[in-house]
Amino acid sequence: MKSSRTYSLPIILVTTLFFLWGLAYGLLDVLNKHFQETMNITKQRSTLIQAAYFGAYFLIALPAGAFIQKVGYRKGIIIGLLLYATGAILFYPSAQNESFTFFLVALFVLASGLTFLETGANPYITVLGKPETSEFRLNLAQSFNGVGSFLGPIIGGALFFGGKSTEGSSQLDTVKYVYIAIAVVVLLVAFLFFKTPMPEVKEEELVIDENEHQGKKLFQHTHFVWAIVAQFFYLAAQVGIAALFINYCTEKNIGIDNVRASYLLSGSLILFTAGRFAGTALMKFIAPHKLLALYSFVNICLCFVVVTASGIISVYSLMAIFFFESIMFPTIFALGVKNLGIYTKKGSSYIVTSFIGGALVPLAMGALAQSYSTPFSYIVPLICFVFVFLFAVHGYKIKVHS
Repeated sequence: MKSSRTYSLPIILVTTLFFLWGLAYGLLDVLNKHFQETMNITKQRSTLIQAAYFGAYFLIALPAGAFIQKVGYRKGIIIGLLLYATGAILFYPSAQNESFTFFLVALFVLASGLTFLETGANPYITVLGKPETSEFRLNLAQSFNGVGSFLGPIIGGALFFGGKSTEGSSQLDTVKYVYIAIAVVVLLVAFLFFKTPMPEVKEEELVIDENEHQGKKLFQHTHFVWAIVAQFFYLAAQVGIAALFINYCTEKNIGIDNVRASYLLSGSLILFTAGRFAGTALMKFIAPHKLLALYSFVNICLCFVVVTASGIISVYSLMAIFFFESIMFPTIFALGVKNLGIYTKKGSSYIVTSFIGGALVPLAMGALAQSYSTPFSYIVPLICFVFVFLFAVHGYKIKVHS
């Protein structure tokens, strides 16, 4: 295997991708509340934003994985960046026409690009170096995803809710300009990937446990199957928690308006980012699966407080969830593709299909919030974190069924 020094520049470039899709995700939840007000849609209908965004992951992940398997990581990443930019550009005509449906189409195209990026970049990071440190590398790269995520609500809160005019069309102008700026940045990054030589790591050359894995089929790896399930429920929890965050804060009757709630969401994502860096450091001393078990148990308890408590303590508990969910996605992903060898790219695409949890479950939370209350809807992520806990204590173990 090549030395890790050889991979330094590729790792830096790939890490920029984590920032870019973090930024797209950070803006998503502010758009949710913004569209409720400017387009006069219900909380339940606004969660179609998440359905379009994460539905693309479900529909595009396997084709993206097949494409990357055929042409390699670099070309797959470039295609992803071009789709990302195209989706961002489509925000302009969507705003011009004040069409929620058109916005959903734009988000679907944008998220299709992100699907290529996540299907390629996540496993690429895990194989650019020693297998035993794959969780560490992915958590470190995902930390910059968190940086993009907390910048999103700051930008959205200041621009989408900061206008003086109450007319929806004028407020939608800021949305289209923000996404045009994003498109320009994404195209510049695509150009860098086009011009920069990138090593194409062949998974068949990686060292794997020949006794347990070689010659086996992908779905005979039980830790991989468990990872799909755990990632489904984790993404469901993460997306649902953030999607109704602004609603939760503003409906608590403790003097929080949309702008302040957006900043609290950004603060929560700062905690998320801090949790990524802290978790990455802790993994030098604590086994990733043990840290995952601890964090998921804490979030089960915090979700209970969010559902049942009143006053500012409930908002602080909601914010704290972000810190403890920080390591979950990259840790589940890295543990899921560990030792898959030649199946790494294909396995990655299957894990990305589990992102459909982020499309379906927020719809259920929106329905509960509409019928009962927003705090009650947070019982859904509580249940989701139970499945993450089960993966951390049992499902992560590498076993292969005959």
